[in-house]
Amino acid sequence: MTDTDTSIWGRLLGKDLENNRFGIISVIVIFVGCLGGLTVGVGAIHHTWQLFLIVFSTMATLSFLIAVAPVKQILNLAAISVIIDVIILIINAF
Repeated sequence: MTDTDTSIWGRLLGKDLENNRFGIISVIVIFVGCLGGLTVGVGAIHHTWQLFLIVFSTMATLSFLIAVAPVKQILNLAAISVIIDVIILIINAF
């Protein structure tokens, strides 16, 4: 039988993401939560639109974790959240 899982997460983290759910979730909670807090602390607290983007993306990721959504959806939301946080960090750094 051929392998039909060609997603980026399947190639990076292995084929059996659901068995590694708890390890993946713990890393995401720490990383996304801390990065969001750091981004708000660096300067996004002064701009409503930046604060909205950070809070919305971080809370969406954490809500999917609590809702026990599929791991690929959680990873996609976490990646979006990290990208938004890094962009806002770069904006506020200069």
